[in-house]
Amino acid sequence: MRTLIVIPTYNEAENLGPITEAVLSGTPSDVEILLVDDGSPDGTGKLADKIAEKNPRFHVLHRPRKLGLGTAYVNGFRWGIEKGFDALIEMDADFSHHPKYLPQMLELLERHDGVIGSRYVPGGGTLNWGLGRRLLSRCGSIYSRVILGAPIRDFTGGFNGWRASLLKAVDLQSLKSDGYSFQIELKYRAYVNRFNLVEFPIIFEDRKIGKSKMNRRIVFEALLRVWAFRRTTAIQNRVLT
Repeated sequence: MRTLIVIPTYNEAENLGPITEAVLSGTPSDVEILLVDDGSPDGTGKLADKIAEKNPRFHVLHRPRKLGLGTAYVNGFRWGIEKGFDALIEMDADFSHHPKYLPQMLELLERHDGVIGSRYVPGGGTLNWGLGRRLLSRCGSIYSRVILGAPIRDFTGGFNGWRASLLKAVDLQSLKSDGYSFQIELKYRAYVNRFNLVEFPIIFEDRKIGKSKMNRRIVFEALLRVWAFRRTTAIQNRVLT
């Protein structure tokens, strides 16, 4: 299965070389990387261009400024679909989504429409998180699961794989969410469209280099949007029936 790994970046120059090497050396030759850089002032985009010149499995999509994580993934997914990739994986550049899990994700994508790297199924978890962040993340997923009535245990995680057919069916262009809410909205759309989803355990380890872009404001804004996802789906279902 020809697969594209979409990695959004903003100021990830220190991580870019190591994550690229780890991903490409640990996956088959039909797996490629698309880096979506939002005009990083630390030179991430320029470094990515140099890597792309030397490695045909590495591609770069430049954006002029920070335009949001959700739109970065949508742009990356659309690029991959247009290039004919069969599956697309979303992951971070900072090793919090460790490349060692990619072979298992790729194997699961052979049998499932969507694969969720989950911190909240047996065997999953987090490392080097404070109590507040652990509670916020876990409660966010529980809250989303209850409000949306979907059995997904890790709604907010960002290490996921999708078949291109699923992404085409959920109408990527209409996704307006960002950050946490993008992950929730995409998973919920996949669920209500009755795609075959599976979660497998991962250990999420907090980044060692650089600073996290996540904060409480982003999380709380995302959780408020959960009600909008539910209302929109309910309206669509009434129209269809």
